[in-house]
Amino acid sequence: MPVYLDHAATTPISASALAALTTELSRSGNPSSLHGSGRRARMVVEESREILAAAAGCHSSEIIFTSGGTEADNLAVKGLYWTRRDADPRRTRILVSGVEHHAVLDTVEWLEKHEGAVPVWIPVDSDGVISLDAVRRELEANADSTALLTAMWANNEVGTVQDVRALASLAHEFGVPVHSDAVQAFGALPVDFRAAGLDTMAISAHKIGGPVGVGALVVGRAVKLTPVLHGGGQERDIRSGTLDAAGIAAFAAAAREAVEHLTDEAERLRTLRDYLITGVERAIPAAVLRGARDGDGEGRRLPGNAHFTFPGCEGDSLLFLLDLAGVESSTGSACTAGVPRPSHVLLAMGLSETEARGAQRFSLGHTTTAEDVDTLLQVLPEAYERAKKAGMAGHVSSIQTAGTGFIS
Repeated sequence: MPVYLDHAATTPISASALAALTTELSRSGNPSSLHGSGRRARMVVEESREILAAAAGCHSSEIIFTSGGTEADNLAVKGLYWTRRDADPRRTRILVSGVEHHAVLDTVEWLEKHEGAVPVWIPVDSDGVISLDAVRRELEANADSTALLTAMWANNEVGTVQDVRALASLAHEFGVPVHSDAVQAFGALPVDFRAAGLDTMAISAHKIGGPVGVGALVVGRAVKLTPVLHGGGQERDIRSGTLDAAGIAAFAAAAREAVEHLTDEAERLRTLRDYLITGVERAIPAAVLRGARDGDGEGRRLPGNAHFTFPGCEGDSLLFLLDLAGVESSTGSACTAGVPRPSHVLLAMGLSETEARGAQRFSLGHTTTAEDVDTLLQVLPEAYERAKKAGMAGHVSSIQTAGTGFIS
């Protein structure tokens, strides 16, 4: 079995979530139907909604089920923008950082192209932390024309955790709503929608041990969103469509388990993460840890995230060499048509394109063991040396020149 160190992409389904999923898949009933099977399915959905609300720190009526984090981000950003702009046509500015997930970035760029939105790119520091001072200056100058602020709770690539509570408080001083993509944070950190003061928040099942294809947007009870989908009027008329009772039940089971064990599991993962970081820095002194350091466990970085840049090599080359050695990781960057591209997150943090192209993310989860980390540390030095021989050729097939025999 390969060593799986890509839990930030998706994590194996938990036993409790799998049991809930298979149980509900064996039953029938549309939660919107009025007969017995429909009412039973509706009861499953509503019980699951209560569990998820408790896990996310919100009221059950604020949970709006979606197909995942991407849909939730789209619904929040588009819905807030349209509602705010329709109420006041001046409100076209969207405050957004360059380290957001593409589900947010691409939505903002679509709104710019098709709906007249004006993106305002908020700078981040070298750790990927959003500048509160820059947000305040922008709001002081342009609050009346600002539709919303969007800021992810924890970064999916470098693991840096934002102070979303401070961002929300600041934006609300100027009457501006705030959305947060909390897909990476939920189940890994204490996430409390109400305490954070957010207006909307995206979460997803498959990052916490649930199935792919189900997520939720938390929407404050006083928040108005223009729907993206139109149909039967489910989910407060915010997100129409037949509800996936089986997926929702599995999502709730995974969330309950994650929250119940959050403190102990976060400490376990922090210990493994720090062991991994120390081992990589000892074995490869040239490697540079990216994102906020969290040596004292103060919560500035996701417990299971270790992201490095390795100078002199292509991230994809290193990924495939590690894969051949039995370790699965990620570059954390987009790859279009087989052409490696530098991470937009690292570029926003001030890295050069050359530096950013040597990225590798190791993300740990509920199946990760110390033996898994040891395996990585054993195979990484040789993989790195071979990747350096391949150089910055700009295509994965270049690793063949490193003597691996791999053909793209």
